[in-house]
Amino acid sequence: MRAIRIAGIVLVSYVLIVVAFESLIGIFQPETPDTLVLTTVGEDGGAVDRVLQGLNSGGELYVAVNHWPRAWHRRLLANPRVRVTRDGETRNYMAVPVAGDEYARVDGEHSRPLAFLLVTGFPPRHIVRLDQTDAG
Repeated sequence: MRAIRIAGIVLVSYVLIVVAFESLIGIFQPETPDTLVLTTVGEDGGAVDRVLQGLNSGGELYVAVNHWPRAWHRRLLANPRVRVTRDGETRNYMAVPVAGDEYARVDGEHSRPLAFLLVTGFPPRHIVRLDQTDAG
């Protein structure tokens, strides 16, 4: 009985760590030289910005869903016309979910470290290619 209680405490503590980490990432949205601002449109027509890590592979731009909170990804799937702001420039893109060999290539080039997977609770990963639709 004591072992079950200890296991339960460890499990609950782990879940709380994951929730705290994911919440802080969502609140602070840290920016680095590789980040971009993805603007999606919700059902109400309102624009929503999300800071994401840009992934470059084979001359193409990608973003990955690496966390449990993924409302931006659901909005993107519902309306794949998005805006991306990078280096002070905003351009229009069409978001294209990738699978198969393309997914394997990009995922392999941009793997997630074990420590990251631990603090994020091993979320499933989706990758989206961003195809530019205009010159700005």
